Amino acid sequence: MSGNSEKISAMYKELSQFPSVSRAYIGHEVTTSHGSKHCSIYTEWWQRDLERSQRLKFCRQYSVFHDGRAVEHVAPTGTCSEIQSELLSRESPSGVLRAVLRSTTGQGKEKEFLEIWQRNRKIKSLNLTALDKHGKVYADDQFGCLEWSHSENHLLYVAEKKCLKMESFFQSKAMELVNRTTEEEEEPRDVADIRKGDQFVLHEDWGEGLVNKSIPALCVLDIESSNISVLEGVPDYISPGQALWLLDDSGIVFVGWWHEPFRLGLKFCSNRRSALFHLNCSSGHCELMSRDTKAVCSPRLSPDGRRIVYLERDVFGPHHQCLKLCMYNWHLKTFLTVVDIVRRPKTGFSGIYVTALPLLCWSADSRRVLMHTPQKSRKDILIVDTETGVVGPLTAGSEEGSWTLLTIQRDLIVVSCSAPNCPPSLKIGFLPSAGKEQEIAWVCMETAETLQDFGWKIFTFQPPDTQEAPKYAGLTCESLLLLPRQTTEGRLFPLIVIPHGGPHSSFDASWQLFPAVFCRLGFAVLMVNYRGSTGFGQDSIELLLGRVGEQDVQDVQFCVEQALKTEPLDPARLALFGGSHGGFLCCHLIGQFPGMYKVCAVRNPAVNYVSLIGSSDIPDWRYSAIGYDYTFGQIPLPDTLTAMITCSPITSAGQVTAPVLMLLGEKDRRISAWHGMEYYRALRARGIPVRVLWYPDDHSLCTVAVEADAFVNSVLWIIQKLSS
Repeated sequence: MSGNSEKISAMYKELSQFPSVSRAYIGHEVTTSHGSKHCSIYTEWWQRDLERSQRLKFCRQYSVFHDGRAVEHVAPTGTCSEIQSELLSRESPSGVLRAVLRSTTGQGKEKEFLEIWQRNRKIKSLNLTALDKHGKVYADDQFGCLEWSHSENHLLYVAEKKCLKMESFFQSKAMELVNRTTEEEEEPRDVADIRKGDQFVLHEDWGEGLVNKSIPALCVLDIESSNISVLEGVPDYISPGQALWLLDDSGIVFVGWWHEPFRLGLKFCSNRRSALFHLNCSSGHCELMSRDTKAVCSPRLSPDGRRIVYLERDVFGPHHQCLKLCMYNWHLKTFLTVVDIVRRPKTGFSGIYVTALPLLCWSADSRRVLMHTPQKSRKDILIVDTETGVVGPLTAGSEEGSWTLLTIQRDLIVVSCSAPNCPPSLKIGFLPSAGKEQEIAWVCMETAETLQDFGWKIFTFQPPDTQEAPKYAGLTCESLLLLPRQTTEGRLFPLIVIPHGGPHSSFDASWQLFPAVFCRLGFAVLMVNYRGSTGFGQDSIELLLGRVGEQDVQDVQFCVEQALKTEPLDPARLALFGGSHGGFLCCHLIGQFPGMYKVCAVRNPAVNYVSLIGSSDIPDWRYSAIGYDYTFGQIPLPDTLTAMITCSPITSAGQVTAPVLMLLGEKDRRISAWHGMEYYRALRARGIPVRVLWYPDDHSLCTVAVEADAFVNSVLWIIQKLSS
């Protein structure tokens, strides 16, 4: 364990160069004169580029030879190519055409282009910024899409609705806009499009991670005419997104999120009221398809066009929880729950917790659906038979820690898999017939070497009877322990304890940069999935409601105590590291167990639920956390405020003795950076060593430069305080 900043930076840089695959597409199948078959596979990857301070995007292609049942040979085609300017891309159903949304910056202005490529040439390029039909295109996975019609004549996407220009009563830009020349690549704007005196009117957006995304609109490009239409008929009270074409291109199915009476933060929150809608392209008539009292996402059309599967849950409550897999039969006009919520796992299946289904997830027979989802402390790929509702594992029990489904086309599956000590690799295989899925033969496309200097294992803990809730007795929690392999007789490792954020999320046994660097530097790492984490059943999630700051804190502490009993860990060198609700738990632990943890580093921690009611984009969670129902227009009453302050770590700040490093994001909409300053001042007033790093970033602190600086500073802080 070294406090040398150059060594830490070098280690971080080395391990940050392992890329992760984000997308795969299987191209058109070719049959040779000899009867053999082959196809190309296009993959997109990303890695941190510290020199350029950005996430580097690149692509790589492969040739796959097969007989229709098994992969015979895979080979990369050429070298990697950078695709940094691409925001979105999608291949047409035939594979002949490819659409690309590209962002460029010139003369200080950002412009968006929509390009159409045909095999080896670009046949169209539209300057969307100059056309001014709409605002910026949504490239995120919350609303965004880029969908070819099945006839390949039209392209569907989502963009910010064009708004009137607002200006001061006294400083008019009207004539400047009207007389603007085409040299600036913008069309003149009518003076009627300008509204005086409204330049400072608030326009609500969808919160953290979706800043400036306020009114999404469905847009269609006519490929032949290059005409762009903003579709009419979508009700004014919903925000549309995640749209898809019906098989005959006669209509569009999309998810609509209610934004009345006001918008709540949507990122990482699957509990917002939403439903499936059908828009008839000819008449412009829009009708509600699914129930309007639920929250839905990820509609996916079967290859035969007869069925749409999607995910559904209740509105409000935990921001994420166990989901239902539902199906709509387009011809029978009927709904069916294919997979219900799992209260407690009775077999190997513990429920569906994925935030989105893969874009292509159906088997070729339009009967089975594949998905990846947390299953306790692993992420596995599951197969669902939509006719019987039977869920079967495809990857359970494998040596790899976690699996991610990238795509399935013509029953050819592309997946990514990794482990805490093994960066992501790429595999491919054919889906066997129903009932024989476990016989799948995986072939490696891109391998990654396992890091030999540390290992990992999963612990399952049964909390003591004194920490049980009668209604939820018998629930367990788990933790992932990463441990360096090089040991000296009698030597104990310093331990960094990391509780995850959320709280309704989880750690899975996949490659993660921070824990890997910690281990390389000589630390053991304990990542705790306390009760309330996703992947363990709905009862585990509901157990935490009304018990935050108590049940989750006890679980983390119990996991630490049990690990200290059985592993070569030094109880005199314990550190805490966590963000958001993980930071909430870290602050609780140093306050409730003073002297046990020697140092703490937290990212945007929640420290006072009362002050978060009015400053967070998700005020509803503050009520759900204390076991109260939330409604729009909720007025906090004395009993509510008492419960909120009681569960907050600010109340135990007077007992803290450990030095604290706070990493705060100036643009955080979920937990305001000024909220974190409450804790800073409470500790500073008591003479506790505390340091604040103030970053020009949002809640996640995940821009490349900020993420790297925050991590290296955290390591230096932890090493310094453990050594003092």
